[in-house]
Amino acid sequence: MLAILPDFRSVAYSRTTLTELMIPSYANFGGKIHGGILLSLMDKVAYTCAAKHAGNYCVTVTVDGVNFLQPVEVGELVSLMASINYVGRTSLLVGIKVTAENVRTGVMKHTNTSYFTMVAKGEDDKPTEVPGLILETRNQVRRYLEAIKRKEMKIQYADQFNNVKSNLTIEQELYKLQGERCQIGFEL
Repeated sequence: MLAILPDFRSVAYSRTTLTELMIPSYANFGGKIHGGILLSLMDKVAYTCAAKHAGNYCVTVTVDGVNFLQPVEVGELVSLMASINYVGRTSLLVGIKVTAENVRTGVMKHTNTSYFTMVAKGEDDKPTEVPGLILETRNQVRRYLEAIKRKEMKIQYADQFNNVKSNLTIEQELYKLQGERCQIGFEL
C-alpha cells in the first residue's frame, strides 16, 4: 500500500451528490426548468464539493461546458454528482454530471456535464493553498489529465482569440456579414 501524505485527500472524500425535485415555480413559460435554476444548483454542488476538499470557503471563478443536452421537466428528480477532477495550488476543478429522472417511468437522462473552477479563500479572504488530490482509479487519472489538457487548450484559445481581436479590421472582414441576419444601420 502506498503511503498517503496528510495534506492530500481522495476524490471520494469530497464527492457530493445533490438531488432535488423540480417544482412548477422552477419552470419557464414553455414548462421546462429554467437553465438558471440548474446553474444555481450546479454552483451549489460545486461549492460543497470544493469546500469539503479544501476545508475552506471557495468561490466560483469559471464555468465551462454548460450545454443543456436535454430539457428538464417539472416533476423530475434532478441529481447533480460532483467530484474534484484536478487541483492547482489554490484552485480546484469540479466536474459535475447532471441527470434527470422521471419517477413515474424510471427513465433517466443525462442533461449536461459541466466544469466549475473554484478558488479556496482563507480567513484573510485571500486565495489559500488546497490539499493535493489522491487518484485511486484509472478514471480519476484520466479526468485529471483531461483537466490539464483542458487548461492548456483554454490558454491557447485565449491567446489565439486575443490575437484575432487585436488584428481585426472591419473593412477586411465585412464580407463575412453577407448572408448573415444583420444589417448595418450607419455609413461605414
